[in-house]
Amino acid sequence: MANKAKLETELGLKRRARKINRVLSETYPYAVPELDFENPFELLVATVLSAQTTDVRVNAITPALFARFPDALAMSQGERSEIEELIRPTGFFRAKTDSLLGLSAALVERHDGQVPPKLEELVKLPGVGRKTANVVLGNAFGVPGITVDTHFGRLANRFGWTDETDPVKIEHAVGELFEKRDWTMLSHRVVFHGRRICHARKPACGVCPVAKLCPSNGIGEEIPAKAKQLLKYELAPGREELLAKMQAGATRRQLRAEGYGLDA
Repeated sequence: MANKAKLETELGLKRRARKINRVLSETYPYAVPELDFENPFELLVATVLSAQTTDVRVNAITPALFARFPDALAMSQGERSEIEELIRPTGFFRAKTDSLLGLSAALVERHDGQVPPKLEELVKLPGVGRKTANVVLGNAFGVPGITVDTHFGRLANRFGWTDETDPVKIEHAVGELFEKRDWTMLSHRVVFHGRRICHARKPACGVCPVAKLCPSNGIGEEIPAKAKQLLKYELAPGREELLAKMQAGATRRQLRAEGYGLDA
């Protein structure tokens, strides 16, 4: 893969990367943050909770958490034992409770209880790193950012966009290939693809829409019928209907309640 990528010119790599993004945009027009949230504070908390667990598990516990602690002030005054019990299913609940109490208190003390829309301020909050900050900025404030999680990092390497393994270096290298305005949606599309088709252990190459553009094509199952059996996700009941509901303002919680398969 690396050798193939090195044969490309810088312009050729950029063009191929943008073609991949265009195909992914057509494949996943419904790509959205997979964490449920109604405001910046909820997204910040949910993202912190998502470490070392699945978005599905986080989405299962946040309704009760936010009903009890709807804002930074309420959470900063919460009882540790109660918060721990509410978030226990996400794992590492003691450390995460430390982060939630710390970041809530910091928001109250430094920002009047509001989540700041700046990277340099977000990363100063307890439990908030660059990845979490970019998630919040891109999805709660519309500030473009590339979110490098395990899926994004894996696919950036497989696509030959970069050989870097450090998340910050991956973020900067990939950022050079795309217009800044595309960064946030690019992150969603790549993560969607990594969760649904380009799996870590055995990618479903035979049904991959960007196979012809990928230097790693062939490292997974290439026979379409067998590759299809590897898929972990199928949209239901219908993509067009889902898109219409999303455009009308339906929340992810509402869509899931109606039977749409939004989770991998």
